[in-house]
Amino acid sequence: MDVFVNIIIALFPLVALIALGYLLKRTQFIQDTFWGNSEKLNYFILFPILLFSNLASVNLDLNAIADMLLALCIITFSVSTLLWLLKRIYAIPPARFGVYLQSHIRFNTYIGLALMGTLYGAKGMQLFSMLIAVAIPLVNILSVMSFSQGEKGQLMKTIFSIIKNPLILGCVVGVLFNLSGLSLFAGMQSLLKILATMSLPLGLISVGAALQFKLLKLNLRQLTCNTVGRLIMMPCLAYVVCSWVGLATLESAIITTFFGLPTASAAYILTRYFQGDSQLMAGVISMQTLGFAVSFPLMMWLLY
Repeated sequence: MDVFVNIIIALFPLVALIALGYLLKRTQFIQDTFWGNSEKLNYFILFPILLFSNLASVNLDLNAIADMLLALCIITFSVSTLLWLLKRIYAIPPARFGVYLQSHIRFNTYIGLALMGTLYGAKGMQLFSMLIAVAIPLVNILSVMSFSQGEKGQLMKTIFSIIKNPLILGCVVGVLFNLSGLSLFAGMQSLLKILATMSLPLGLISVGAALQFKLLKLNLRQLTCNTVGRLIMMPCLAYVVCSWVGLATLESAIITTFFGLPTASAAYILTRYFQGDSQLMAGVISMQTLGFAVSFPLMMWLLY
């Protein structure tokens, strides 16, 4: 029961910030133009800076998380392969398949980073920071590929989207800077720290503002399948794979938490960019974010 209580306490500020964003949006306390600009600011500047700052300063030892990375790749590629097979069997159009894939393999990094330090301390935050150095490029590349129709023009658009993705760039530059042995002068470090600190609360408030519960009435079967798949099946699969790989309890809990997170709110931006079913994607994000507040404490309590 102590584990359950600790998880509820860790979730409270996250849920509160998301609820605040929802209320601010629905009451029109802040004009609508703010939300689009804030999401753009966070997606292209603040969040990449947060990723860069974490990865540039973390003790980057990928060998230390080799088994965690193995579990991550086994789960991500096995689920992606299964979904691609289902796409071929049922002739799912890319506009919808991209939504289904992102619903299962992408993760809300805002919520993940906010949870890790509270639940697992400095060690957990360090492990998670190294994990997302691989996970963010991996899931973003697979997500972009999921919308590809195999046409020449579409292929070039896919490659270009991968290259210029700000989250991938933030991770890659952060890792390269870390490996270079260079250091930033104190003033720049302070500036980046301030900007990075802004990202998480703004991101969580924006998640709340983007919730669209009216869309839950549409495509209810698809929404339910994608939500159960991400919030229930994925963490259960993660737990089984972590046990098979032989991960210690902390590493296993971090991987299971990772795959128990709702999908990324940025998935909506990518879906719109590739002219996918953005309405369905918005509904999935809303349902998964809402369901996470219930599913995560229960799953972690049952599994750990």
